[in-house]
Amino acid sequence: MKFLLAALLMTAGALAQAAVPSPEQVQAAWRASDAVLLDRHGEPLQSLRIGVQARRQPWTALSAMSPALPLAVLQAEDQRFMQHGGVDLRAMGQAAWENLFRKRPRGASTITMQLAGLLDPALQPSGGTGRSLGQKWDQVRAARALEAGWSKTQILEAYLNLASFRGELQGVGAAAQGLFGKAPSGLTVGEAAILAALLRGPSAAPRLVARRACALAAELKAAASCGEIEADALLAFQRPPAMPPLPAAQHAARQVLRAPGGSQRSTLDARLQRHAQAALRQQIMSLRERNVNDGAVLVVDNASGEILAYVGNAGGSEVDGVAALRQAGSTLKPFLYQLAIERRQLTAASLMDDSPVDIATGAGLYIPQNYDRDFKGFVSTRTSLASSLNVPAVRTLMLVGLERFHERLHALGFDSLTESADYYGYSLALGSAEVSLLELANAYRTLANGGVHGALTLRPVPAPVPGRQVLEPRAAFVIGDILSDRAARSLTFGLKNELAATYWAAVKTGTSKDMRDNWCVGYTSRYTVAAWVGNFNGQPMWDVSGVTGAAPVWREIMDYLHQQAPGRPPAAPAGLVQRQTRFQPALEPERSEWFLQGTETAVVALASGQGRAPRIMYPADTSILAIDPDIPASRQRVIFEAQAAQGLQWQLDGEVLGSAERTFSWQPRPGKHELVLTDGRAILARASFQVRGGAQ
Repeated sequence: MKFLLAALLMTAGALAQAAVPSPEQVQAAWRASDAVLLDRHGEPLQSLRIGVQARRQPWTALSAMSPALPLAVLQAEDQRFMQHGGVDLRAMGQAAWENLFRKRPRGASTITMQLAGLLDPALQPSGGTGRSLGQKWDQVRAARALEAGWSKTQILEAYLNLASFRGELQGVGAAAQGLFGKAPSGLTVGEAAILAALLRGPSAAPRLVARRACALAAELKAAASCGEIEADALLAFQRPPAMPPLPAAQHAARQVLRAPGGSQRSTLDARLQRHAQAALRQQIMSLRERNVNDGAVLVVDNASGEILAYVGNAGGSEVDGVAALRQAGSTLKPFLYQLAIERRQLTAASLMDDSPVDIATGAGLYIPQNYDRDFKGFVSTRTSLASSLNVPAVRTLMLVGLERFHERLHALGFDSLTESADYYGYSLALGSAEVSLLELANAYRTLANGGVHGALTLRPVPAPVPGRQVLEPRAAFVIGDILSDRAARSLTFGLKNELAATYWAAVKTGTSKDMRDNWCVGYTSRYTVAAWVGNFNGQPMWDVSGVTGAAPVWREIMDYLHQQAPGRPPAAPAGLVQRQTRFQPALEPERSEWFLQGTETAVVALASGQGRAPRIMYPADTSILAIDPDIPASRQRVIFEAQAAQGLQWQLDGEVLGSAERTFSWQPRPGKHELVLTDGRAILARASFQVRGGAQ
């Protein structure tokens, strides 16, 4: 038998013409299942699994493995490895003799033969029947060829990197990390024996693996006891077979990394990324009792559009809060007022009416309210925007036009607005549309850049792509000046809050309906920072506002960015005029105000009632009112209200009710009604409405 095997092997050596790969080629073709995201300086930030077929670590050199591992593997798999030339004649002869009398065949493959099978898929057994005679013959030929071109060290190193140990763990790097949570260099003798035992049966039961490892350790005369080895084995198999990621930029890594193995440099700054993540996590923890569980942060370089920090969520969710769509709240208001100032329909000093307004829509009445459920009367554009008053914003949208504002938001990159302008209606002024933190940050960056819009990037580019002018630069400057004015925002937020930085910064907060989302977005001369807190499951927060929710995160990151170089005010572009302006009556203090050239004024006077056309303020035309069945009919009233109604009378369904200079309280009656303002000779204003409910 031995003489026959020897003759066959001599023939195999002569016939081994098929080229085998070199060790360098095998190592170059190896790909770890994970890819690594690097920051802008080359520092590792995040590892992310890309390959799904197996879990693999980077190639491990034999010199980087614990010496106990190759000793244990050689003892278990191929004790004559250093003596044979790829095929062990003695082992093959003994296996052939014993297989005549054993129900379960015994193999005699050397480590070199096993490596040949790992390198060539054609040599892999199929169908659970083992290798065919032809495959075994080819495996012998390949093993002889490997021994002729590779060193023993190279063969053993490649085998330990390519072998599967358990489940999806392929290679010693993944096995050591996945089972024992350590690098291959740190394996103990007992752990090395467990890995060597797994090579014979990767899916064997833990106790069987432990028994085999114990026997192997005894053969090696290791100091490890069987009890210790069994405990290590049971603990290893209970450990989730996953590599510990670097928890710094998980969501950014998903945006950048595409291919397994290797690394990819990004625009992120590792120190800033970690600081932003820590600031967000700390704020979320402080708001747990107010039902805040999630958050996201984005930091952008204004000049280049490079993303310097990308924290998709510090609350533990897999959802990417930077890319997720949430209701914008008041964060869209700056772009609305910028459009009105650009079109010269408003100036920063224009007086706006912050009083109740009902807007008839196809779905019924739209009645906007302010954040604090209060109305301020006549206030300037500057105060309306800085203090985030809702009614003036809706009136501004009516002035500018819903379709025009919708088009402007698209020009600013809000591609998430997939519906028509009519779908959002006038609530678009108050942020009813869903947008992403990424879109918001880039839109505010456009304001910071004087109206020039460009793309954001996580990947370094040789040179920034020139942007395009989408906002009138003078109007953009005025908006920035308003958003940096702590006095103007004090009406709603007070003078001392997280928005009041010690350096120049323009900032806006926003809170969506039912406090489901809270935003804070702002910029300095160099950076734009956008923060969001809320709940991805849609639950509302409890008593969380812009200055208590996202603003502390925004301020902490801005302070970190400007600890060496405070933000400076931007230079005013040509075509702007600064004029001392006072109000008549003195609704706001006299101040120095910015105007687009040609719109400047020294006095802003409130028009008297005689200067305005008579108008029915409530009810609006085509209104549908309902009688509440839970309230006694005698207690229910509709209040008629008009403007510029001096000397006029109310008339309902042809019946004179009295003077229209004051509001009129009317007990509603079901049916259709027509309310008019009349001077006794002509009808000056008209509103038709309907009352439903009650006895028809």
